[in-house]
Amino acid sequence: MDTIMSLNVSSLTIHTGLVGRSRQFQQIVEVLGRDGDLLIVGVPGSGRRTLVRKAASVIGAIVLEVDCIRAIDGERFVQLLAEAINQSFEPAMIQNWVAKHTLYFEFSEGKIKLLRLNPKQLWQAFESLICLPQLLAESIERRVVLILPSFPHIRSWDRHQLWETTLRSQVQMHTQVSYVLIATSAEKSEPLETVQLAPLSKDVLAVWVQEILLAAGLSFDVRSPALSIFLNAVQGHIGDATALIRRLKMLSQGLITAPQVEEAIAGLLQDLAITFESLLMLLPGSQVHLLECLALDPTDKPQSREYIQKHSLSRGGSLQGALTSLQQKGLIYGAEQGYQLALPLLALWLRQRLG
Repeated sequence: MDTIMSLNVSSLTIHTGLVGRSRQFQQIVEVLGRDGDLLIVGVPGSGRRTLVRKAASVIGAIVLEVDCIRAIDGERFVQLLAEAINQSFEPAMIQNWVAKHTLYFEFSEGKIKLLRLNPKQLWQAFESLICLPQLLAESIERRVVLILPSFPHIRSWDRHQLWETTLRSQVQMHTQVSYVLIATSAEKSEPLETVQLAPLSKDVLAVWVQEILLAAGLSFDVRSPALSIFLNAVQGHIGDATALIRRLKMLSQGLITAPQVEEAIAGLLQDLAITFESLLMLLPGSQVHLLECLALDPTDKPQSREYIQKHSLSRGGSLQGALTSLQQKGLIYGAEQGYQLALPLLALWLRQRLG
C-alpha cells in the first residue's frame, strides 16, 4: 500500500531527486559503491527511487526494478523480475541462460517468459532467476542494482517469509549485485543500512522552487504571501511541490501572485478528490477517523488521554495499531515527525472536506 498515493512526477524533465538530499545521496553512492545493500525509508513522493537511480548511474550500474506492490503472489514476482531483466539486458545475453532452464522458462520474442508451473517448479524457477543478474553482471563486468519498492508488500502472500529470506541471502552473496529495499517505515530488526528521507525544510524547498520557476520565466510576487502559501501547502513534500509547480506553470505568466497560488491549490485538490475519496474507502473506519483528527487537529501525542477523549478515539492497542498501519501505508509520519500527515495535499483536502 505504500505507493497508493504516490504522485506521478516522472513527466517533468527537471531532475528533482537531489534537492536537499546531498548527504543521503552521498551515503547511497558510498554503500552501492562497496556492494552494500540498503533500506530507503520515506513516504511516496520523497524522491526515494530517483535517488537510487541517480546513485546507480554514478557508479555505472545497471538498474533492475521490481515494484512489489504489483507482485500479488510468487508467480507474479518471478514474472516481474524476468521483465526487469528483459528491459535491462540484450536478448543475446539472456538466450543462452534460458536454454539451460527450459523446464521453467522459454525464450520468445527476445524475452524470458515464465512457463506454467506447479508450486515446486515455481520455487525452483525463482531460485534460478534470482541468480541471473549476478551472472549477467559478471559477463559484462558491470554492477547491478536491484530496486524493490514496496518490499514489505510481499509478506501479504509470503506468509512464512521464505521468499524474502531467500532473496536477502542470495543478493547479499552476490558480489556484483546490490539490493535496495524501499519502504515507508523501518523495522527495528532490519539489518540493512538505512537512509531516512524526512520532509525538506521550508528554506531548502523555497530555494529549489524559485530556481525551477525562474528557469520557466516565472517568479513569486515578493509583495504578496504567494511563496509562503505555496510552502505551507506542500510542507516539504517534493511530490506535492512538483505537482503544484506544474499547475502554476499552466496558470501563470511572469509574476505569480497569491491568488494564483490559491487557485492552483484549489484546482489540484479538485483533481485529486476522486483519488482521495477512493483511498478513504479502502481504509478501515478507525483509520479514516484518526486521519481526519490528525488533519484537523495536529498533535505529536495522539496517544495522550486528552487527545483520545477529545476525539473519541479507541484506547490502547487499537489506536497504536491504527497509527502503525497508517505509517506503513505512507499516510502519516512516525513519532520523529510528530505524526503529521505525510501527504500535505491530502491533509488540505481533509480539512476542506470537514470544514
